[in-house]
Amino acid sequence: MKHRISRYLVATVLLFTTFVSVGVELTKENFLRYVETLKVEAKKKGFSDQLIESSFKGVTFHKRAVKADRSQPEIVETLDTYLPKRVPTWKVNKARALYKKHEALLKEVTEKYGVQPRFIVALWGLETNFGKITGNYNVISALSTLAFEGRREAFFKKELWAAMTILEQEHITVDKMKGSWAGAMGQNQFMPSSFLAYAVDGDGDGKKDIWNNLADIFASMANYLVQEGWNGNYTWGRQVKLPPGFDHTLAIPKKTGGRANWLKAWAKKEKNMSQWQALGVRRADGTDLPKVNIKAALVYPDDENGRVYLAYNNYKSLMHWNLSYYFVSSVGHLSDRIKFPPIQ
Repeated sequence: MKHRISRYLVATVLLFTTFVSVGVELTKENFLRYVETLKVEAKKKGFSDQLIESSFKGVTFHKRAVKADRSQPEIVETLDTYLPKRVPTWKVNKARALYKKHEALLKEVTEKYGVQPRFIVALWGLETNFGKITGNYNVISALSTLAFEGRREAFFKKELWAAMTILEQEHITVDKMKGSWAGAMGQNQFMPSSFLAYAVDGDGDGKKDIWNNLADIFASMANYLVQEGWNGNYTWGRQVKLPPGFDHTLAIPKKTGGRANWLKAWAKKEKNMSQWQALGVRRADGTDLPKVNIKAALVYPDDENGRVYLAYNNYKSLMHWNLSYYFVSSVGHLSDRIKFPPIQ
C-alpha cells in the first residue's frame, strides 16, 4: 500500500513539474489534472482529506479570470479625469448617508482602533460600492485557475492555501466564499492572506465575516490600517500649491519599482511641515501650511504639472492597502467630502 501511494505521489509530482516547466494548453481537462497536484500539495501542507475534498469539490476553470488577469485595461488617465469617475456626487451623497446610518457602529470601531470613520466608509465605498459589488467567483476556483495559468503561480498558490485555512477555521463555507476574479473577498476585498493577517471578529460571535457582517467588515478595515501604522490624530494628506521654480526632485519619484523602494524614497524625501513651508509650499488655496510638528512627503500622482500632494504617514498605510497614487487620492478625496461639510 505504501508503495502504491509513493508511486502515485511521484507521478503527481512529475505531472506538477510538467505543468510548471512547460506551457500547457489552458483547457478544462488540463486544469482538472492540475487540481489533482494541488490536492497532493494541500495534503503535504497538513490540510485534512475532508477539507481538501470539500474545498475542491466542483472546482471550476474560469476562463474569464484568466482573460481578466491578462487584459487588465491600460487607460491613460489623470487625476482630473479619474476622480470625477471614482468619486462622483452620488457616491459622496451615499457615503454621507451611510456614515450617518451606521454612525453608532463606526464610533465603536473608532474607539477601539482609533481610525476615523470617514476613512472606513471611503474604503468601503471605493472597494465594493458599499458592499454592492463584491464579486461572484468561487474563491477556490478563481485562485486555482490563476495558479494553473502559471504567470504568478507562487502568488496564487499562497493565496489558495490561505483560503483553505480560512475554511479550516470555519469563518465561511466554501459555497459562500465568494470574491473577485483574482480572489479578493468580501465587502472590503481582502485577499485570503490579508484576511488571515487583518480580519477580526468585530461583534464577538466567533466568526470573521467580511461578506455580510458590518461589525466585522468595519473592524477589519480599521485593524488593517492600524497594523500598517495608522495614526487617528492626523489625516491622510492635502493638496498643495508649489512656488515658481520649485525643485521637483524633492518629490518622491513617480515610479520607484515596488513598495519597498517607494518606502525608501519616502524616507529620503520626507521633511517637517515647517521645512516645506520655508520652501514655499502652500495649501491649495495659497494659505500657509498647518503649524504641526509632523513630517510629510511630496507626491505627484501625475507629474509636476498635475495635482500635487503633501502626504502624511497615514498615506503610507493607504498605499499598503493599494500601491496606487490614484486609489489613495480617491480614498482621501472621498473621506474629505464625507467630513466637509459636517454631517448633521
